[in-house]
Amino acid sequence: METAIIVEDLRKRYDEVQAVDGATFDVKVGEIFGMVGPNGAGKTTAIECIEGLRRPDGGVIRVLGLDPGSEAEELRLRIGVQLQESNLPDRLRVREALELFASFYPSSETPDELLVLLGLEEKARTPWGRLSGGQKQRLFIALALVNRPELVFLDELTTGLDPQARRHMWDLVRVIREQGRTVFLTTHFMEEAERLCDRVAIMDQGKIVALESPTGLIRSLGIDRRLSFAIEQDCPDLKLDELPLVERVERVGERTVVYGQGDRLVSIVVNAAEAAGAGLRDVRTEDPSLEDVFLRLTGREMRES
Repeated sequence: METAIIVEDLRKRYDEVQAVDGATFDVKVGEIFGMVGPNGAGKTTAIECIEGLRRPDGGVIRVLGLDPGSEAEELRLRIGVQLQESNLPDRLRVREALELFASFYPSSETPDELLVLLGLEEKARTPWGRLSGGQKQRLFIALALVNRPELVFLDELTTGLDPQARRHMWDLVRVIREQGRTVFLTTHFMEEAERLCDRVAIMDQGKIVALESPTGLIRSLGIDRRLSFAIEQDCPDLKLDELPLVERVERVGERTVVYGQGDRLVSIVVNAAEAAGAGLRDVRTEDPSLEDVFLRLTGREMRES
């Protein structure tokens, strides 16, 4: 598969802080590539170096075959960028913003096309200052698409949005990829990366600590599945820790949590409970997630600040 981005040994330091520490990865044409990790991991610094907004201290970067440092003007015609923090004049209307940004490029989408794509038709004459958080984010995506880019960067796209607006943003990202574009996004929401991304680079303290598809990361580390339930009455004959595929058993308050591997874990535990005459209630299963991968790799839970 053709490569859209190549990054080798990327480094960037701010005073005593090594924000990016030897990051190496690539992004394939046509994929949704995610860089995930907590705030402060170095994601935004890395993506801004790739976009040409910051000058790295070391390393090699090629974006669509171009050097973001020496060939920035040519590159900006071919990429779209949604920054983590952006703003517009409060009185600037949605259509005016699209027309203004379109004037910067020799070729651009029409405002009407973008208004329809982003669901902003009814807000075309609405001033920026009167838009909701989700509507502002949709407008920034529209502005990132105005020059018909081959590659789109989305930095912490859904931070601060409510769950409904966040899911709508996910749908928009999928539409962008379906149009034939490559998407590079950063996020500290593990569910977002798991739902959207073809491949994920986990970044922590400036380093890439893992790079694979979400499913591949989970499978490669052999993270346990979890089955939890309440037992209606004690049953001495039910020895959960001796069952096949069971790794360990914990008691959390009134609930029992069983950890193990394999697709048959649930059926083995439930059948054993029935055979022993133990009634189970409120049975819940939880498959391993990217957050579990992060915890395994870094030794601490995801943090949002």
